[in-house]
Amino acid sequence: MRYLRELAARCHYNRRFPEDRALSLLKSLSTVGGYTLLSRILGFIRDLVMAQVFGANAQTDAFFVAFKIPNFLRRLFAEGAFATAFVPVLSEYRSRRESRELRDFVDHIAGSLGLVTLAVSLIGVVVAPLVVALFAFGWVIDGETEKLALATEMLRLTFPYLFFISLTAFAGGILNAHDRFAVPAFTPVLLNLCLIGAALWLAPLMVQPIVALAWGVLLAGFTQFVFQLPFLAQIKLMPRPRPGFHDPGVRRVLKLMVPALFAVSVTQINLLLDTVLASFLVTGSISWLYYSDRLMEFPLGILGVGLATVILPRLSRRQAEAAPEAFSHTLDWGLRMTLIFGVPSAIGLILLAGPIIATLFQSSVFDAHDVAMAERSLMAYALGLQAFVLIKVLAPGFYARQDTRTPVRIAVIAMAANMLLNIALIFPLKHAGLALATTLSAYLNAFLLFRGLKRDQAYTPCPGWIWLASRVAIAAAAMAFLLLWLAPGLEQWVIAERMQRVLWLGGLILGGGLVYALVLLAAGLRARDLRARA
Repeated sequence: MRYLRELAARCHYNRRFPEDRALSLLKSLSTVGGYTLLSRILGFIRDLVMAQVFGANAQTDAFFVAFKIPNFLRRLFAEGAFATAFVPVLSEYRSRRESRELRDFVDHIAGSLGLVTLAVSLIGVVVAPLVVALFAFGWVIDGETEKLALATEMLRLTFPYLFFISLTAFAGGILNAHDRFAVPAFTPVLLNLCLIGAALWLAPLMVQPIVALAWGVLLAGFTQFVFQLPFLAQIKLMPRPRPGFHDPGVRRVLKLMVPALFAVSVTQINLLLDTVLASFLVTGSISWLYYSDRLMEFPLGILGVGLATVILPRLSRRQAEAAPEAFSHTLDWGLRMTLIFGVPSAIGLILLAGPIIATLFQSSVFDAHDVAMAERSLMAYALGLQAFVLIKVLAPGFYARQDTRTPVRIAVIAMAANMLLNIALIFPLKHAGLALATTLSAYLNAFLLFRGLKRDQAYTPCPGWIWLASRVAIAAAAMAFLLLWLAPGLEQWVIAERMQRVLWLGGLILGGGLVYALVLLAAGLRARDLRARA
């Protein structure tokens, strides 16, 4: 415990900031993580319903292409580059400007963002056939006109989702900057509910049942935006949209967004490239990658996105207040959380990949072969979970300092590496090779981000890391041994009844998590060691 006491002493966060005395980073993370957990559970129910109703076939491939394109743009523009550029500038306005200037800035951002995303959405609807052909080029070469036509039809319904979800991200950024994390974290639940409803009740009424999912996406975008408006009114920041590209704050946000458009979403770009290359593989490959990605997103969403959500506003505030020590401490806390929670999550996902897929998705239309294929790509993605989470923590260290150029250079390097690895691995490993390439490029990205923060002296590790890492390694090894000892083979999972699979999986997850926690406690880690103020 001597090292942890030293850690606590060295990393005792500055108390000059009275607004933080009642709010810890751990509490904020718990809030975001809790609601994200709810959203992810409903997301799995959504995917379970979709797998049961539609299976893995040409129609689902078409929908996933039609959904991935606006969803990719959402992550790239709305929740990616826009959030990383908007929150630091908003935090600066809160700390240094008058309330009138803050309101004008919010109004001008709302009008400018709405105008741009509306234009992009309308253009996307018009050129939908070209967009589908670009992102599913393998279908063009193979002459799969029915797939292309169906994906185009659905893309014209899903593209306007970008407009609504961009405004949703804007509203969420304001709430997060005011430490109102719960509402933005809960909002994705509405997407899952809309898609579940569309699959169960709208699909049977349509000539092409799969098109119901596209209508569900469009409805979800509108619902999520409207849901957040009353909470903006509570903090007296209900926007009055006025395009204001001349506004200095808007121009700064746009300037920061330009390089961040690529850097912040390199992982999503890599995943989209996977979809393009997978279109050249056997039918079902896109769906296998999709379900694998969805399962990997479960811990990534809870831990990675949760950490990024609470850290970026805090880092931005510390940068605006010229508090470099507190800035570094916040990063250190985030990195320690990735170690404590990321390592067991990755190991559990690797060892239980097949059982999880069989339990959640196996059905008459998603058979044992689909389970085995999706297991391969999930294991490959899970190997990179730690890297994906690290990127979510490290990148805000640059964005909070309004440095978007460095992540751009790093993203370019990672993207080039991913493309080369895709070509090298797709031939021997098929769709799993695409997933593994994404994982390896993510580790390169994370390493370069960490090295950059250390070089700039924006981050200085607090003491106690060796002590903590050794305990986590011992606890993770104990958990892995238990899972390998108790888990039945995949062939037993695919022939077992669904309830039996659920009981097995639930017992293994609970048992593994309990062993990990008990070993950490026996090694001296306590709940107070997870708390930090910054």
